[in-house]
Amino acid sequence: MILETRHFIIPIFIPDLGCPNQCVFCNQKKITGQVNIPTAEEVAKKIGDYLATLPNVENRKVEVAFYGGSFTAIPVDEQRKFLRAAWDYYRTGKIQGIRISTRPDKIDEDTLSILMAYGVDTIELGVQSMDKDVLAFARRGHATEHVVKAAKLVKSWGFFLGVQIMIGLPGDSQEKALKTCNEVIDLSPDFVRIYPVLVLKGTELERLFRQGKYSPWQVNEVVDTAKKMLNRFERAGIEVIRIGLQNTEEISPGGEIIAGPYHPAIGELVYGALIYEQLRELLNRAGAVPGGIKEVEFAVSPRDESKARGHKSTNIKALQEHYGLKTVKIIPDPELVPGTIKLTRLDEEEKDVVLRRKDLIL
Repeated sequence: MILETRHFIIPIFIPDLGCPNQCVFCNQKKITGQVNIPTAEEVAKKIGDYLATLPNVENRKVEVAFYGGSFTAIPVDEQRKFLRAAWDYYRTGKIQGIRISTRPDKIDEDTLSILMAYGVDTIELGVQSMDKDVLAFARRGHATEHVVKAAKLVKSWGFFLGVQIMIGLPGDSQEKALKTCNEVIDLSPDFVRIYPVLVLKGTELERLFRQGKYSPWQVNEVVDTAKKMLNRFERAGIEVIRIGLQNTEEISPGGEIIAGPYHPAIGELVYGALIYEQLRELLNRAGAVPGGIKEVEFAVSPRDESKARGHKSTNIKALQEHYGLKTVKIIPDPELVPGTIKLTRLDEEEKDVVLRRKDLIL
């Protein structure tokens, strides 16, 4: 029996440290829920304390992740201090990986040499957009050329490459977001994160919003765009490891959010919307028409059962409404791999129509 690897991330937040400018959307202290910059000693202690809470299971992989500011823009001596704190655990086998996030214009050969020497194996680039006008409106301070160059360097050195994308920045549109998606696919990252833009207190975006110069996207716009991006990434074999900011005391209703498409389960909404398209396509392939059937049954991987039903059973309700169905059954089938759905019955007629999500084209 092959045991599935259990991944654990020890997050170390270093807000604002290293950022050469302030993007319109950014307030790292609000995003991370952390105000103080930790010392190297505090980093080492946090790693040790975190390790003590993790289950001692087989096939465990523990990574330390430096999030927050642009890590490689920090003075080199400071980088080394933070990395050394994690390296001490890495060289003794207590952790199995180190990852950092940074800006595309803060990557070069010398930087990568230092990161590799301290056991870093994953680099996430804050790309945000591949549209030059969107980058300018967001005051990112880098160009798409920096992204392409950095991505190629990271891959050529043998690091795992992650890309962070934001949707809904000033000047953004679904068309531009999908173009960004296509250009990111061309970079061949190992994984992607998609973040809908929220208006946070204390940001330039808040000022623009209050002056009527910026209109945040609605939740339904985010879901529709992210659904199509997710579809393209999955078809390209690129894993989307997160959709939406992690909920903290600040990133929550009554916290620091002024406006924007906040939803505590935005990722679930996006996956549910994509799977709804998959369910519809299965019914179309089986010749189902609105008003022509009353009962339908699908089989899914147990890991996809909740997503297939949709957030608060929205997919089931939508199928019932569109096709005039009385009953929609979602049956877990451990023989099916995640992402694959089988239509097993229309009314009393047994079916065997199978569709993998990565074969769905939106």
